Amino acid sequence: MIWYAFSLPIIAYGAWKVKKKIDEDPSSKTLIAVAGAFIFVLSALKIPSVTGSCSHPTGTGIAVVLFGPVVTAFLSAIVLLYQALLLAHGGITTLGANTASMGVIGPFFGWIAYKLVKNRTSLVTSTFIATVIADWVTYVVTSFQLAAAFPSGAGISGVIKSAIVFGEIFAVTQIPLAIIEGIVAALLIRYLVQAKPEIVGVGVSA
Repeated sequence: MIWYAFSLPIIAYGAWKVKKKIDEDPSSKTLIAVAGAFIFVLSALKIPSVTGSCSHPTGTGIAVVLFGPVVTAFLSAIVLLYQALLLAHGGITTLGANTASMGVIGPFFGWIAYKLVKNRTSLVTSTFIATVIADWVTYVVTSFQLAAAFPSGAGISGVIKSAIVFGEIFAVTQIPLAIIEGIVAALLIRYLVQAKPEIVGVGVSA
């Protein structure tokens, strides 16, 4: 329940931001839909990892760059709820934790990375960086979430040891997977810039 309590206010704020943006610019619905579809398609790609676990891209990089982290949280929550109810991907009991890691914390750090580099490099390159960071941070957080549920010993040291183990497991697939996701996101943003040049200046604050 703690993850639901953490995520829900951010999701609600993200929903308000989406409504406000659409009210101000109805044409933004297209880009919002593209960002949401990118999250859905990539996060649905479950790839077997070691010890029976699985990894998948998060797809949040495009939304982070176009609309900021709180809108990304809202879109991610919708995607994760749909996947939990209809695709047996995750579940309601883990929805809060999944939303916190993939929809809130990962994108927030991806957004920070984007803000730090966007004036020093191209939109394509900064999108790649934001996407990779959002993905990696998501799985660092996931490792600690799993470690808190399955510590290897008593106290904080047991959680840290377990988190390291989970992190090493995820790293086998997630490090290269995040790089591939970053390339795909960069190619998509380049296409969007070519199709809609007015998005070059996007990247909003939360």
